[in-house]
Amino acid sequence: MDGSPPGAGTDRLSRAAFEDLRRRLGGLAPSGNPARGALARVTPAHVLAAAAEVRAGRQVGLGAAVATERTPGNPDPARHPMTGAIAGRMPDEGLDFARDRVEMNVHGDVDSHLDALCHVVYDGTLYGGVPADTLTDAGAEALAVTAAADGIVGRGVLLDIPRLRGVPWLEPGEFVTAGDLLAAEEAQGVRFGEGDLLFVRVGHRRRWRELGPWEAAETRAGLHPEAVTLLAERRIAVLGGDGNNDCAPTLVDGVGFPVHVLAIHDLGLHLLDYLDFEGLAPLCAAEGRWSFLCVIAPLRLRGGTGCPVNPIAVL
Repeated sequence: MDGSPPGAGTDRLSRAAFEDLRRRLGGLAPSGNPARGALARVTPAHVLAAAAEVRAGRQVGLGAAVATERTPGNPDPARHPMTGAIAGRMPDEGLDFARDRVEMNVHGDVDSHLDALCHVVYDGTLYGGVPADTLTDAGAEALAVTAAADGIVGRGVLLDIPRLRGVPWLEPGEFVTAGDLLAAEEAQGVRFGEGDLLFVRVGHRRRWRELGPWEAAETRAGLHPEAVTLLAERRIAVLGGDGNNDCAPTLVDGVGFPVHVLAIHDLGLHLLDYLDFEGLAPLCAAEGRWSFLCVIAPLRLRGGTGCPVNPIAVL
């Protein structure tokens, strides 16, 4: 695999090869509290070690601005109307309040969000074999985003794949291999491991800003499914990307989001999609280190399959 856009040949996986990969990864799934999945790997000792990553006292948000404009890549934009005091619609005297409300498609292809373990249904089940009929009109009865209601705090590691390849971004359709991840570790002098929050930059946000939006649902850069084997072997706790983590078109015959299936359904990894690393990457480069304290505070959304997030990296 050379990282070129997916097509015919060994870059693609047949459905049978994908199912074989799933079986191989099955023995690497986390044990313990099934509701938290791989988050159980973040122990108090991991949090204490992550706190020691703070040396410069510099912080940066990893969530992109909520997108409210309809574009080719955002056909179902968030709505953010003002509902209270605005110019020309308030009393001249006395008390009033500015108010607003937000409505959004949590799992769209623009806004930064966290995927809960109930998000992926595959062959009629959720992570850990939980029946898919636990998803109801009232919300998810199991594996909801509230499993992370007390927050996710740990050591974040950013691997910058465009930096490794000497390009500003990966083109839509290109993919990241396990070899890329290992080479980025070596080039950046960092190593991700058990309990870490791994972030992989493909440059999606920079391309979006410089070239304009496109239909990311149809074509985008992401991880090759085989790369998930390395993540499983290293026992990470969370995976995040500035794209969808899955590349498109899919690399697996008949499976649209193979990385989501492997990571969420099979390995119990909470995913963070469509983050923004364009502030973090230059900060890491300037500091000469690519690991940091990361704090994620999901909404307490009962039964939620995910929620918008703005993770904070502190170096």
